[in-house]
Amino acid sequence: MANKFRSLNSKLFQLARSSIQRTSVRPRTSFPGRGSGFSGNRKLLGALGALTGTAGLLIYALESSVDASSDCVHPAHQHWNHKGLLSALDKESVRRGYTVYKEVCSSCHSLQYMAYRNLVGVCMTEAEAKAEAEAITVRDGPNEEGEYYERPGKLSDHFPSPYANEEAARSANNGSYPPDLSYIVSARKGGEDYVFSLLTGYCDPPAGFALRDGLYFNPYFSGGAIAMGKVVDNEVVSFEDPNVPASAAQIAKDVCVFLKWTSEPETDERRLLLIKVTLISAFLIGISYYIKRFKWSTLKSRKIFFIPELEAQAKREAEEAAKAVRKAKEQECNKCENQNEKKD
Repeated sequence: MANKFRSLNSKLFQLARSSIQRTSVRPRTSFPGRGSGFSGNRKLLGALGALTGTAGLLIYALESSVDASSDCVHPAHQHWNHKGLLSALDKESVRRGYTVYKEVCSSCHSLQYMAYRNLVGVCMTEAEAKAEAEAITVRDGPNEEGEYYERPGKLSDHFPSPYANEEAARSANNGSYPPDLSYIVSARKGGEDYVFSLLTGYCDPPAGFALRDGLYFNPYFSGGAIAMGKVVDNEVVSFEDPNVPASAAQIAKDVCVFLKWTSEPETDERRLLLIKVTLISAFLIGISYYIKRFKWSTLKSRKIFFIPELEAQAKREAEEAAKAVRKAKEQECNKCENQNEKKD
């Protein structure tokens, strides 16, 4: 299929080049848009349009073929409440997702770009976020004596990393490096669907599939072998709300919503700004239409006519006005002269 698209693309490219050559040597007419020049331009534009459309179809076909040749299963589309244009993130789900991250994911994965102050107003109050920050120990310094010391965490501190450096992380995970989860949803194709399928898609490997020690089979991971074991299971965490079941699907969903928030903390603000801009733009467009339609209607509908009779009448009126002005000036001068004579 890709070869057919390439051959069709080359033919259209040759057609466009020949059209350009024919129109380039053709003399320009005095009236552009008429005659043979116009038909040549139409052919050229048609060829360029067909070439552009074919290039787009070729790119789409190549991308589809690459996706089809992938060795991993494509994640199924899940229903997410925050996917709507006017929908917001579920703050309760974000709070439960933070609990899942803290109790399950934080032992291997970091959130180095998120601070405890980011939790305030989203899924926690300031007092709750401050208590979460004080539960960690931060190495700070140097102090006045030049020594480093340990202190309780503050709201301005970022989430701690489970390992001191990359080498320690690889040593603890059989050579694999657990990625940072701050932007994992935005960084993976499929977003929340991929992360959800990865967390819930562990199964036994098919016959003939060999796994090295320390690896687990997951059809949603490239290659099928992943170093992270199955960490999401029923009742692996307990939620504050007893009405929310701690099933594997619910746990995976909540942590995906939390990671969506860490990837794009400003999502709700952007959508709110979109609503404001839309309303203000509609108001301004209405005012602009009113001004154009009514205020400028007299100027748009104004017509100028040349009528000889009116021109002659205007000349006579101008001459009479000039005579009246001259007569008024003469009378004023005579009056001044008479006054001067009386004084003498």
